[in-house]
Amino acid sequence: MAQSLRTILFSARFLKPKNTYMACHNYIHDLKCKKLLIQEFGDPLKVVQSAVEEIHGPQDDEVLVQMLVASINPADINTIQGTYPVKPELPGVPGHEGVGKIVEIGKNVKNLTVGDMVIPNVENFGTWRSHTVVKADLLYKIPSNVPLVEVAGIASNTSTAYRMLKDFVDLQPGDSVIQNGGNSSAGQNVIQFCKAWGLKSINIVRNRPDIDKLKEHLSGLGATYVLTEEELRTTELIKSKEVPAPKLALNCVGGKSASELMRKLAPKGVIVTYGGMSREPVIIPTSLLIFKDITAKGYWMTRWTSVNRRSEVRRKMFDEIMDLMRCGKIKAPAHKLVPFESYKEALENTATSKGFAGVKYLLDFRNIVFGNVTRPMPVLY
Repeated sequence: MAQSLRTILFSARFLKPKNTYMACHNYIHDLKCKKLLIQEFGDPLKVVQSAVEEIHGPQDDEVLVQMLVASINPADINTIQGTYPVKPELPGVPGHEGVGKIVEIGKNVKNLTVGDMVIPNVENFGTWRSHTVVKADLLYKIPSNVPLVEVAGIASNTSTAYRMLKDFVDLQPGDSVIQNGGNSSAGQNVIQFCKAWGLKSINIVRNRPDIDKLKEHLSGLGATYVLTEEELRTTELIKSKEVPAPKLALNCVGGKSASELMRKLAPKGVIVTYGGMSREPVIIPTSLLIFKDITAKGYWMTRWTSVNRRSEVRRKMFDEIMDLMRCGKIKAPAHKLVPFESYKEALENTATSKGFAGVKYLLDFRNIVFGNVTRPMPVLY
């Protein structure tokens, strides 16, 4: 028999009314899971549907996970559209990232126990559901005192920012980094890592009606400079040596924006492309290759993780990031937690092509609605 909350729940029956949700002795095996499902690839607003299914108890090497929050990232939208390189089996549950808590474990599970906090340790985990039963080795245990929303994005945007600052250029305190998409989730993490490590960050964003508010927000995170794309073309910051020419440029936009970053690089500088939000090609001016000897690289976090999934390097990275999260030096990007029932709002705003969504959306499973009744999930404390 699986080790679980049975004893606790059995005792609770004598302390609470018999029909209390938390007190139900058969909770584990009478559990209904609410999830988002796709039967085919396509427009997220058309192919993503809400569904309910029965959840069985875990087998010997499995665990039952209660999801708490799940991120909605651009990569999730691309996955649903069928354009992301890593595709799930269909029908399937979307969602690469999230945070869950162990509710029940199989008898052969040794590295996890009831109450442990976990994140997925595999792509296409299917986090957009209230509960799931999975093999224990598909999970990564995290400390319980790491902020929930911050750690929900640790494997993608936060790790992407960390690795790009560590792996391409030997940056030292006082060096500068330039990036476009400074208000993206990864971009906001870049800003905070730069501040924590003594680096100067030049952050490029698209102009918008509330540009002053955005600049204030990014400066509050630690941005050294925040410029619009138009301001970058005319700024004297680097030419006047107010800030050293960047050794590293980070590009998630492409097109003319990427070319402008390259023009600001120091000789032998490196530009790393990890996204293409403009859907325009990265064009490298010939003069920069010849006279500045710049280097262009690409980065995909999924590829790095596939090689380093169980490595000591990855474990140390997570430990360092979580230490920074605990002390408030790495905060979650501007975000909005939405209840499961409001998933369409989150999908629509994340899939916008205008690039001005302003916040990252996360599904919040901590209150689940079945029919007309809202029942708090039995979160362990």
